Amino acid sequence: MTDALDLFNSGVLTGEREGAVLPDRKLWESKKGGVVIIECPQRIPCNPCHTSCPTGAIRPFADINDTPKVDHSLCTGCTLCVASCPGLACFVIDLTFSEDKALFKLPYEMLPLPEKGQHVQCLNRTGECIAEGTVENVTQPKKDRTYVIHISAPKGIVSEFRTIRVVK
Repeated sequence: MTDALDLFNSGVLTGEREGAVLPDRKLWESKKGGVVIIECPQRIPCNPCHTSCPTGAIRPFADINDTPKVDHSLCTGCTLCVASCPGLACFVIDLTFSEDKALFKLPYEMLPLPEKGQHVQCLNRTGECIAEGTVENVTQPKKDRTYVIHISAPKGIVSEFRTIRVVK
């Protein structure tokens, strides 16, 4: 087995595939507020991302086991899907945040919550620190204790950065 296949079989996404596709870069770079990225490459019975989407950007599922499909042109970056996904597979990335930084809107279900202005480590899918980021905002879109943290970090890590580590 290859290293990539070993990682994927252990639950680590190792590249784009159905259910985990990055948006068209030109659209992504011009979309104020960002667009949702969904990394849900395995067929499982789940659809809260679709049912929570107020714009229809996350397309209806023909079968509850389908992998999500997104019309990124309809996405507003509202983060309702981020807060709704039980698998923490949805997040929003806004490439219009600044010239050199993107705004990453990530699900966060740990305590204590990071605070606005706090510096955090940006981690890749295997937990390695790949950059430092700054907490720009902490929201609770559904008011159900599922938080979405907004982190500014270098644009160069958009395909790798997936979670944070709070450093005291």
